[in-house]
Amino acid sequence: MQQSTIKIDVSRDPQKMISSIRWKATDSTADADQAAKAMILSFWDGQEKSAMRIDLWTKDMMIDEMGDFFYQTMMVMAESYGRATQQKELAEDMKKFALEFYKKSRELLEKQ
Repeated sequence: MQQSTIKIDVSRDPQKMISSIRWKATDSTADADQAAKAMILSFWDGQEKSAMRIDLWTKDMMIDEMGDFFYQTMMVMAESYGRATQQKELAEDMKKFALEFYKKSRELLEKQ
């Protein structure tokens, strides 16, 4: 059996704010650790029938970047859901919601 490892390092400043997120995967083609400003990691506990998650972002993550990040994450989730379940209509509904979310997030930024 082949095994892969994903390593995530999170650094905090003296005020305990996240200052950096770095990650590396054994199956990655990248030689060095990769930097990230935010991450969302979810696990499904089949026995408990519940989702467990880790969501982190650095102190320099901007609101517009957060909107982009969530939009892209929701789009990828919709694609994954569609592939896993073959429920294309629900996957398309998720994509429509993600696009509406993105548009509203941009509108709110323009008002500020």
